[in-house]
Formats: sequence, structure tokens, C-alpha cells
Amino acid sequence: MFNLPARFIGTLTAAAMGASLALPPAKAADDTIKVGILHSLSGTMAISETTLKDTMLFLIDEQNKKGGVLGKKLEAVVVDPASDWPLFAEKARQLIEQDKVAAVFGCWTSSSRKSVLPVFEELNSMLFYPVQYEGEESSRNVFYTGAAPNQQAIPAVDYLAKEEGVERWVLAGTDYVYPQTTNKILKAYLNAKGVKDEDIMINYTPFGQSDWQTIVSDIKKFGSTGKKTAVVSTINGDANVPFYKELANQGIKAEDIPVVAFSVGEEELAGLDTKPLVGHLAAWNYFQSVDADANAEFIKEWHAYTKNDKRVTNDPMEATYIGFNMWVKAVEAAGTTDSNAVIDTIVGTSVPNLSGGYATMMPNHHITKPVLIGEVQDDGQFDIVYQTPGLVVGDEWSDYLPGSKELISDWRKPMSCGNFNIASGKCGGVTN
Repeated sequence: MFNLPARFIGTLTAAAMGASLALPPAKAADDTIKVGILHSLSGTMAISETTLKDTMLFLIDEQNKKGGVLGKKLEAVVVDPASDWPLFAEKARQLIEQDKVAAVFGCWTSSSRKSVLPVFEELNSMLFYPVQYEGEESSRNVFYTGAAPNQQAIPAVDYLAKEEGVERWVLAGTDYVYPQTTNKILKAYLNAKGVKDEDIMINYTPFGQSDWQTIVSDIKKFGSTGKKTAVVSTINGDANVPFYKELANQGIKAEDIPVVAFSVGEEELAGLDTKPLVGHLAAWNYFQSVDADANAEFIKEWHAYTKNDKRVTNDPMEATYIGFNMWVKAVEAAGTTDSNAVIDTIVGTSVPNLSGGYATMMPNHHITKPVLIGEVQDDGQFDIVYQTPGLVVGDEWSDYLPGSKELISDWRKPMSCGNFNIASGKCGGVTN
């Protein structure tokens, strides 16, 4: 079970009860319900996002075998925003205005999410976002099924400090909003724990960074002072491949300077020689190695669909699975694909996760999750070395940033606000 924060006290099903009245169906093709898939199939993020496109096609196929939704088959509409953040916004508008999709599942980077956010709010559509992110956001039109920092980054740092005795920290990330904001939160958190600035090294690199020799050399030097050092990595995309190769080239092993990654999972490791990386870590909310009947069944069906027993599963796939099933359940409960009805109905919706438990959509449009930390194995899988005893509620506004710690989000009526200031008693943002 999970502990419910005080700000969420209330009946989660109230919104669902209020939204159960019959509403006219959203405009879509008469014989199908269209579902948008907005993932990069080319460019630097294709290494991570292509699998999520395949996951959505798989989930839609499985749902159609069950009869579809509201008696109609689902029809996938796939676009390629090509790792180009402005193009994400163009493709999102195309999906909503031209293709008339009922909902969109997509984006990986926060840059892409922030690019499309104004489009979803303007057109009052729904985005299901399946990747860990930096928090500091809550939109009525977005459902964040990936981890917030308190569901990944902070537990990972706590694990390294307690279990590995880490005292010096390298915060290494790709140069965009997710790593920048996450590292800002982590630095404030570490400072609050008594870590001095001189024991924190922060480094950013562009997307697609290929030359890591100097940076890894700097990390090695930073870790040579006698204090246990770790790398907290928010490096995204295909830059991870040369980064890990350079670690091996310079003889940096997990027992010397462990790396805990937030954007490296089974899919990314499939492109690496993992033997030199054994013992390095990743923090997620799901691993393929999870021992649960639901996970075994999902993997079996995934392999059957792809006709490839070597295709791996990963955390963003599970987040996609959860988000898709929540959307299906909310649409069926509302009796319509109308965005307003589904948005009002989905809060409080619970569906199975792949770890043997359930995920619940909270009033802040984040979900409950277990936190897992895994060690890389030589077969590209993870040995789970830590798991939270219960579920963690995603915290949209960080308690460690001065401008955020007094903010909460609750999209249930009458509050219907994504950044309500508990000190002033006022909503600081658009309430739609």
C-alpha cells in the first residue's frame, strides 16, 4: 500500500462519479477510435523511442483482440517527429486537428514534452507521457506515467549514500531541461544533507555527444581524492553508448566509481558490450527481470507479437502499458472519448502494473510506483538490489526548490489547479 499525502485526502472516485453522465462522443472516424503515437523513429532519440512506438502498436493490437473500446476498434496513427523538438509540436497539432485522434501517447525528452504542451492545452487533448522527468510541471492535459524525481533520482542518491558510502557526486547529463532541473534538485538535496559544493561536479554535454575521453578523464580525477565517488547520469539517447565505452577504456569499474543511470535500461544496453559494465546501476520503476506473473505474461505476449524472443522490455514500456490501460478504463467508465469526460474520470483509476501490484492515477496526474535499483549483468539484464517497501506517490513540485515547495497540484474540481500555492491560497496557473 502507499501513503496518501494530506493534500490528496478526499474521495478519489468523486471525479469519476461526477463524470459518469453520458456525453456526446468525440469526433473521430465512425468505425474506429484513432490513437496518436508521437515518438522519434529517427535521430538521436530513436534508440529509445522506437520501442515505445512498437509497444503502442502491440497494446492496440491486444486491445482490438478484446473487441476494442466502446465497441469500436482502435486505429493507430504513427508520426515521426525525428528527435526535432519544434517538429514534435507540429506533429502533435497534426494528430489532433487533422487526424482527430482521441489521445496521444508519446514524447521522451522534456524538451519534446514542453514543445507539445501548449498544443495539448490549446486544443484540449490528452498526452500520456511515459518517461521519467524533472517534475516542476502539472498540466490538466498531460498524464505523467513516468517517474518524478522523488520516484527515481532522490531514492537513487539515498541508496548510493547509504549502501555504497558515496561522498562525492558527479552529476552528468545531456544539456537540456530534464538533466538541468533534476540536477538542480539533486544539488539542493545533497546540500541539505551536508554535502559541500566542492564535492559536487556538474557536467553537461550536447545530444549525440561522441567524444567522452576528456570528460571521463575529469571524472576519474575527481574520484581520486580518497572519498567514494559516484556518477549520477541523466545522459540521454545514443550518447550513452560511447560514454560507457569510454568508462571501460579508462578502466573505471563499478567498484571504483559506480554509475547510476536514469535513462539507460534494457533497450539501451542491447547496443553495448555489457561485460565491462557489470555492477553499474540504473534506477527505474520496472525491470524486465522483475519476478511477477504479470511481467512473465507480458514478456511472453511481447515476444509473440514481435516474433523475436530477444526483444527486451523496459521501464518506459511499462509506463506506456499503464497509461494506455488507464486511458482505456477511463474511456469505458466515461462512455466516451471526449477529453473533458476522460480527464475528469481518470483520477483514481487503478490498473495492474507489471510488478504484481497496481498503479493509481493521482489528482496531480502522476501515478503511484515502486522504486527499483538494479545492477547491470553481463547478459544486459538487471539484478534488482533494492526496492521500496511500498508504492511512492509522484511529487510534481519539489520540496527542495524554494519556488516549488509551497505548490501542490489537484486537477479535481473545484480546485482544478496545477500549481496551487498553499501559503497564499491561490492558484498561480491556468485552470482551464
